[in-house]
Amino acid sequence: MSRPVALITGVGPGTGAAISRRFARGGYQVAMLARDEARLKALEDEIEGSRAFVCDVTDVAQIDATLAAVRQTLGEPSVFVHNAVGGTFGNFLDIDPAALERNFRINTMALLHFARRLAPPMVEAGQGVIIATGNTSAFRGKANFAGFAPSKAAQRVLAEAIAREVGPKGVHVAYLTIDAVIDLEWTRKAFPGRPDDFFIKPAAIADETWHLAHQHRSSWTFAAEIRPYCETW
Repeated sequence: MSRPVALITGVGPGTGAAISRRFARGGYQVAMLARDEARLKALEDEIEGSRAFVCDVTDVAQIDATLAAVRQTLGEPSVFVHNAVGGTFGNFLDIDPAALERNFRINTMALLHFARRLAPPMVEAGQGVIIATGNTSAFRGKANFAGFAPSKAAQRVLAEAIAREVGPKGVHVAYLTIDAVIDLEWTRKAFPGRPDDFFIKPAAIADETWHLAHQHRSSWTFAAEIRPYCETW
């Protein structure tokens, strides 16, 4: 049997790369999507069983062309992880409204476009997984998150609507809330002096994503939250 295919958007140096490594290690062929071709190619060389696909998820034509290429080269995805994220910070008076519109296209509309194209074959097969990675902005609108939180809240509600539609047809949809600062080079610089326990590890996020994707259908999770043990919440 050919190996199953996992399609992952927003494959950068942190969470996306870690999820790609985890699924490749678990026996999947991994389609890695992002806009940065050089970074994707470097990951493709590193991760056995992965394939790089340059794609701007705000462009529907690029989504269609990329999915056609994935299906031709790897096969039909049985797992889709929407990890691409657009964020703009500032209060509602300061933000550029166009930035919020773009974030909405990345966070919410891209999920819609991919799900509309990937869910029907999953339903036909009677199985499949759709996971969106989110954060606490999906649940609250803090003052300086006006350019970001609305799009993540819409993403979460859209994921729930998709789950209620396709869950009874055998497709597991989950929303993974990451309530933490992800351990990356730039976040270490942004939060100097913080202990290691302050940061959430990308590999740990990837492990939870893997777990959600392989739950027994008698005990599916839709809303999952992860945070460091010392995080205040």
